[in-house]
Amino acid sequence: QVQLVESGGGLVQAGGSLRLSCAASGRIRFINSMGWYRQVPGKQRELVASIPSGGSTNYADSVKGRFTIFRDNAKNTVYLQMDSLKPEDTAVYYCNAFVWVDISDGRQYWGQGTPVTVSS
Repeated sequence: QVQLVESGGGLVQAGGSLRLSCAASGRIRFINSMGWYRQVPGKQRELVASIPSGGSTNYADSVKGRFTIFRDNAKNTVYLQMDSLKPEDTAVYYCNAFVWVDISDGRQYWGQGTPVTVSS
């Protein structure tokens, strides 16, 4: 019904920047919150940043001041601008969205993940 497709991951040197994109498509009535999570092998998936349909953004302490999340509601797309990247930011990044496909059916969806590698 709903697909989240991420792009923008890759390899970058420490101190560099990347921008991740996540486009939602399919049967979409309304998208509530959107966000980015990341996961490294052997650890739990953790929230990086989230943005509601209206209101303030939320960031993990480890990325505050370096990452910026923003969205284009007309395109059903969320972005994560990552600056001043550090090796510890290396992970697979997953897009997440809470999507209402009709007035009584809302649920979370995940993207397939995009890897980010930061070399020292």
